Amino acid sequence: MSRSMKAWRRETYGPADGVALERIPVPTPGRGEVLLRVRATALNAGDVRLLLGDPLLVRPVFGLTRPKHPVRGMEVAGTVVAVGPDVVGAEIGEDVVGELVGGGGLGEYVSVPAARLVPVPIDIVPETAACLPVAGGTAWQALDLAGVGLTQRARADGAPRVLIIGASGGVGTFAVQLAALRGAEVWASCRDRNAPLIEQLGAVRTFDHRTSPLSALPDGRFDAIVDIAGGMPLRELKRLVVPGGTVVLVTGDGGHVLGPIPRMLRAVFLSIGSRSIRPLAATPRPEVLAKLLELVADGRMVPVIEREYPFAEASAALARLEAGHTVGKLVVTGSAL
Repeated sequence: MSRSMKAWRRETYGPADGVALERIPVPTPGRGEVLLRVRATALNAGDVRLLLGDPLLVRPVFGLTRPKHPVRGMEVAGTVVAVGPDVVGAEIGEDVVGELVGGGGLGEYVSVPAARLVPVPIDIVPETAACLPVAGGTAWQALDLAGVGLTQRARADGAPRVLIIGASGGVGTFAVQLAALRGAEVWASCRDRNAPLIEQLGAVRTFDHRTSPLSALPDGRFDAIVDIAGGMPLRELKRLVVPGGTVVLVTGDGGHVLGPIPRMLRAVFLSIGSRSIRPLAATPRPEVLAKLLELVADGRMVPVIEREYPFAEASAALARLEAGHTVGKLVVTGSAL
C-alpha cells in the first residue's frame, strides 16, 4: 500500500470552492480502529455546515479557528485493508459501512472505530450502502422519537397520520419510506416538481407548505410531525398534532452564532408538561444501520441518489450540496487508486 493518498481538503472554514485535492499520509488505525479503502462516500447537509464552520457554536468542538478534520464526508462504505490493536469482529477484505463523526470520507483511505461499522450484504453496492448511516439513521431515530410505529394507535378513520416537512432531501426520502413501512398514513411537504417521486416512495398526499400554508389545516390533523426543513413557527406545528402527539425537530437551522439552540429552547418552553416538541440529536447507531441494510437488501427500501460523482469531481459534489435543493443523496465514488 502506498504510504500517501489523495484527499479533498480545506484547511480553513469556507465554501466548497476552496476545497483542494492534496496528497497526505495514509492514516494508521489506532486501538479499536480499522483502515478502510474508501469505495463510496455520501454527502450530508452537515458536511456543508462543518465546511463553513456554521454555526459558530460548533467550532469549540470541531475546531475553533480552523477545522480539526479538513477532509469532509461522514458516510462511508469501504473495504477493510488493515486493523489496529484490539479490533474484534472486523476482517481484512471485508466490505463495511459506517458513520464518521469527524469526517474523512473524501480521501482514498480513512481510519474508523470498528464498533461503528456494519458488514455490507454482498448484493448491496457501496454507493447504496454509503447513503444509510447518517441520513437513514437520522430518519429512523426521528420516527422512533415521534413514536411512529411504536406507540401510536390507528385513528378511528385509519392509520396514524404523519407529516414529513422537507421530504425530498436525504433524510426526508428515507423518513417517508420508513413511516410508510411502519404503517403510517404519510403526508409530505416538498417542492411540486418532487411530488411524483415522494408519492412513489409512499406518501399518500404531497403539498408545498411554502405555497399551501399549514395554517389552512385544522387543529390536530396529525399524530406526529417530523420537521426536517425548519423555518416553521413552533406554535403552528404544535397546533397541528393531536393531544399526546409529537413534533420532532430534525433540522439544525438557526442563526450564524447559536444555530438551532434558540429554537430548541423555545421548543422546551412550549412543551412544558407535554413534551410535544422534541429536538432530535441523532447518534451513530450500528444496530439501526444493520436493520436499514436488511430493508434495502429485501427490496423494501431504496435510497434516492440524485447523482453519483467520480472521486476527481468531489469538490463539484460539495458545491452542488452547498447550493441547496438536492433531491435525495449525492454520492462520491472512491478513487480507482
